[in-house]
Amino acid sequence: MEYAYSILMAIFAAAILVYAALMAITKDYNMLPYRATNSVKPKDPRRYMTQLAKAVALAALSPALSALTGLWSVGAALAVFVLTLALFLWLATKIMKGVE
Repeated sequence: MEYAYSILMAIFAAAILVYAALMAITKDYNMLPYRATNSVKPKDPRRYMTQLAKAVALAALSPALSALTGLWSVGAALAVFVLTLALFLWLATKIMKGVE
């Protein structure tokens, strides 16, 4: 199980990307958890879901990059995961800024 970390992170990234793809394709606001729909009432739910799908897909790149780095070194993979997750979540806030 030398590559267990990489395999699990790749599966995790794939699952998040599938969820983002479903959000982008269906644009169904009811796909969000109930708690999230209570706090956000967008004027245009279809546009909101499209932008949110972009943000989620961007955040899914962090475990994917970490999985690739994990093939080389698990310590470096953890550092890549933390740094890229912080960067991608910051970029996701920029994507979601104009959506209401």
